[in-house]
Amino acid sequence: MTSPAPRRSDTTRAAILEAARDRFAADGYERATIRAIAADADIDPAMVMRYYGSKERLFAAAAEFDLRLPDLVGVAAAQAARILVGHFLQRWEEDETLTALLRAASTNESAAERMRAVFAQQVAPVIAPFAPVSAQAPARAGLVAATILGAAFTRFVLRLGPVTAIGQDELIAWLAPTVQHYMTAKRP
Repeated sequence: MTSPAPRRSDTTRAAILEAARDRFAADGYERATIRAIAADADIDPAMVMRYYGSKERLFAAAAEFDLRLPDLVGVAAAQAARILVGHFLQRWEEDETLTALLRAASTNESAAERMRAVFAQQVAPVIAPFAPVSAQAPARAGLVAATILGAAFTRFVLRLGPVTAIGQDELIAWLAPTVQHYMTAKRP
């Protein structure tokens, strides 16, 4: 028995997503346009809008984010928190697509769902070994995410002066104890 041929809409969606991933990676979120993505996919821009509705929704669908979290096995909790916070700040400094996803997630449900999935699938397993009770790992990862995302939002999206003025090492020193607390403290 042969499998049915892919529907034309499936092929079109796949072409759009591939073009979007390439364009967002090459140009960043802000400079990538629906027209350029459509041209790369060799389709009319109206088709992109038909399938995805907006640039934000297309970005959320195309987003493949590997946080490339460091291996913290065997690292003391205090040092692990510093490493984790430093890693996140460095990623945000270097990768504007994370900032774009954060911006989009604040106004778009698809992007918000993508952000939730990234943190649930990638951060929770890294936090779990530090939790006194492993069943608490998802809640602890959520609190770590709240701290990290809050700092990222104020520093990279809002560009709040007092936060952007803090050097990266000092910001790590401020945030790491809170992250460590969420990773290891007894549940209140």
